[in-house]
Amino acid sequence: MSVGTEEELDLLGLEMAPRACPVCGSVDDAVVVAEQRFDPAAVGSFGFASRKQPEYMHYRLVACPACDLVFANPAPRAEALAEAYREAAYDSGEEAELAARTYAGFLPRIRARLVLTGGGAGTALDIGAGDGAFLEQLLAAGFSDVVGVEPSEAPRRAAKEGIRPLIRDGIFSAEAFRGQSFDLVTCFQTIEHVYDPLQVLRAVHGLLRPGGAVFVVCHNRRAVSARVLGRRSPIYDIEHLQLFSPKSMALALRRAGFDDVDVRRVVNRYPLRYWARLFPFPPAVKPVVQAALSASRLGSARLPLPAGNIAAVAYRP
Repeated sequence: MSVGTEEELDLLGLEMAPRACPVCGSVDDAVVVAEQRFDPAAVGSFGFASRKQPEYMHYRLVACPACDLVFANPAPRAEALAEAYREAAYDSGEEAELAARTYAGFLPRIRARLVLTGGGAGTALDIGAGDGAFLEQLLAAGFSDVVGVEPSEAPRRAAKEGIRPLIRDGIFSAEAFRGQSFDLVTCFQTIEHVYDPLQVLRAVHGLLRPGGAVFVVCHNRRAVSARVLGRRSPIYDIEHLQLFSPKSMALALRRAGFDDVDVRRVVNRYPLRYWARLFPFPPAVKPVVQAALSASRLGSARLPLPAGNIAAVAYRP
């Protein structure tokens, strides 16, 4: 696999720019974790899609010793990323629904603490809403006023008819929700993808009512699966501009103005065929395994695993 030159990345529209640590701002002492591994010819329609087949490509990654974040440096500029996500394909509706059910398990505890507005029903915003699977869960949990924002056209088209009008087109920005406020803002498997995660969290803080909550799910670079698989872990991907640990996620939330930060492990429940999709089988073996599981009832068996994700909940004072 080619390492991919900056000129090749520019041809893909991924103009690269150096950056400091996007959580603590440190510009010194970053340790190189992995040099760039990128084959521009291998970037297809699923290159910036959710829950895709792993490609094992990534930008140059460095670790910040001050806050424990791993981040891409240099990284694609935000404008280039917006266009890449807009055109991304989508084929993971079943997995999105199962993930939404898992994340909904955190809602009763969060909702019990909120001082809800809107007649006691509550308002919620989901950033990176995909096909709106979690918007359904929010409605089922009793939130009456919910909205999502999603930059990719394909998952918005895949949304159920009653949910699709609730999903706005675009990259999240505070300006797009000017004059609105929320009791809960959720952001699942998205904070790794944005150019400036601290700016996003600060924008969320500004949109929340006092006592409101932010609920983030992201990959954990310190998870056992990530340590065992190394660069064959699917978390090392061209979509991920940073990889958090519990420490760096908690620090980012506190720097954004939140308190009462609670970071917990997530146990995901997916069909065996999806776990096989993520696992780094040898190239000659993987298609055989996937075909066999797709053709059998075993492939549909749902297996719960702590796959290396963390859930962080924090509150605006």
